Amino acid sequence: MKKTMDQLAADNIRALAISMVEKANSGHPGGPMGGADFMHILYSEYLNFDPTEMDWAFRDRFFMDAGHLSALIYAQYYLLGKYKKEDLQQFRQWGSVTPGHPEVDVLRGIENTSGPLGQGHTMGVGAAIGAKFLSARFKGVFDHKIIGFISDGGVQEEISQGSGRIAGHLGLNNFIMFYDSNDVQLSSMTDEVTSEDTAKKYEAWGWKVITIDGHSHAEIRKALNYAYQELEKPTLIIGKTIMGKGCVTSNGDMYEGHCELHGKPLGDTGADYEKTLLNLSADPKNPFDIYEKVKAYYDKVLIRKTEESAKKKLKIERWKEENPALNEKMKRFLSGKLPELDFGKIEHKPNIASREASANVLAYLATQVENMIVSSADLSNSDKTDGFLKKSSVLKKNDFSGAFLQAGVAELSMAAIANGIALHGGVIPVVATFFVFSDYMKPAIRLGAIQELPVKYVWTHDAFRVGEDGPTHQPVEQEAQIRLLEKVKNHSGNQSFLTLRPADSAETAVAWSMAMDNTKTPTGLILSRQGIKDILAIGSTRYDEATLAKKGGYLVKETKNPDITLIANGSEVSTLMDAADILENSENININVASIISEGLFKQQPKTYQESIIPKGKPVFGLTAGLPVNLEGLIGDSGKIVGLDHFGYSAPATVLDEKFGFTPKQVAAEIFKYLKAY
Repeated sequence: MKKTMDQLAADNIRALAISMVEKANSGHPGGPMGGADFMHILYSEYLNFDPTEMDWAFRDRFFMDAGHLSALIYAQYYLLGKYKKEDLQQFRQWGSVTPGHPEVDVLRGIENTSGPLGQGHTMGVGAAIGAKFLSARFKGVFDHKIIGFISDGGVQEEISQGSGRIAGHLGLNNFIMFYDSNDVQLSSMTDEVTSEDTAKKYEAWGWKVITIDGHSHAEIRKALNYAYQELEKPTLIIGKTIMGKGCVTSNGDMYEGHCELHGKPLGDTGADYEKTLLNLSADPKNPFDIYEKVKAYYDKVLIRKTEESAKKKLKIERWKEENPALNEKMKRFLSGKLPELDFGKIEHKPNIASREASANVLAYLATQVENMIVSSADLSNSDKTDGFLKKSSVLKKNDFSGAFLQAGVAELSMAAIANGIALHGGVIPVVATFFVFSDYMKPAIRLGAIQELPVKYVWTHDAFRVGEDGPTHQPVEQEAQIRLLEKVKNHSGNQSFLTLRPADSAETAVAWSMAMDNTKTPTGLILSRQGIKDILAIGSTRYDEATLAKKGGYLVKETKNPDITLIANGSEVSTLMDAADILENSENININVASIISEGLFKQQPKTYQESIIPKGKPVFGLTAGLPVNLEGLIGDSGKIVGLDHFGYSAPATVLDEKFGFTPKQVAAEIFKYLKAY
């Protein structure tokens, strides 16, 4: 039977996908074979982008959740001229641009790092929120769509609950998701693990749901037409597809829908690789070729896409001419450039918690930075992001004029959404929760570090002094976990995460300044629940001196020829200051105290600077409310650290300080004992 052009193009994608997996002897062939029809129709007829300017800010965006289907994306973009034959032949190999799970490579069409299931479509929800936010400020310009592609595994991952609820609640009609529903998982059929009605679940969340034959091009078009015209809801297109669509055995019998086709090269299954290529109209001797008719068709597609984007560009140019002031603002948003900010003029009451100081900074930023979205996991009045909220309003369905996202109790979803907002561009995302709940966020934090996304994390209730809440709410090991990312380099060769735990209100303002200036990686601010005694200025103003924190560490108390240097970060710095006063008055010891807000940043400074703060060959004492490992990289071979080696207990903060040995008097005794034994 003669194949239509659409069938031929989809089969070409299938042939390319299985050939990549076969040559690499690694990968997932069956899923790309099932999703090929949707991808071809979407990209050739619906997705709006400019082939000559793939990073065009006003393009539609495709977010792949099922990262194991990377061969599907590479094959599709190969037809669109964004990959070479050699790139596909190097699938999953060292140094290739076609890794096993897609990374961020916008100029080739790759919008997001997918892999851990559930995060890809959640980042898509974030991009849709970012687009809605911008559309509310620049009417008629940011009217593009965000397309997600999800698999059975992504639907099952718990993060889908948070992103599905939020997308439906906000009425993100600019988000369309294709669910490749093939009833097959990596190690089992889906009916062995779930019996839920996915359509009803998404409908209950406020989605429009359309169920189709995922191999019927007419039904795919009809569903996409509905989705692109939807005005009130996000759309889920459930495409019933066949795992390994087009596979045949060595004698030519169909061999589709089998579990083993999910994660093995075809040659290792009951299907026959070469016979399947023939069934797909491919040449087994040249499996990486684009079919002649398909190439001619996609050449026309590229011309049409360029022409369509040119028309939209003209429309946007007219808008710019008619709205010069708004255009200047839009250019600033998209460039990532900040307005002039003066963090030193923000006023703070004496001896406040660093979360309170952060609230003051956020209130200031709400009036100065117009392209921020701040989000909290149902804790805005505790993590003090309400400082921003009081100057703004909550994002709502049909009203994105505000700038605060009430995410509800969904830390992981919120963090992945923030990654998506950052990937979209033009908007600065900030997310907040208690520090102990950063455990829920780690998968998204890690992807943000890999993708080099400048998300700002606000983590409050930073230590055991949370007190009465008990051990479940008292961070002990969390700081060590987060600071490990400061030791991991991203693919640009830089520190992949910036972790800041400020010592007082002035340092909190400086930390926020550092976070806002950091456009290359995520930043985490670790903030106290309890009040912290302000560090006294040595010479000029406290804020001016605190700007030295931008070096990662500096002296907050300095004497000539110190007998010992005390180091800490956060609220322990003021404890060391008080302990130093005790020892200087009682034992006549010369003491320096250093605030090391970021070990990673401090270690980037010249050795001469590092040693001017923490001298070599002299006693060094560290104090941390977390694990001692927090400071082990700073104290040298003969230093001493007082930290925690156990979980917290329920009691008032002052009682815990006493019980755990963190009062100035107790710390002074530990320092003196260390010096005597040195």
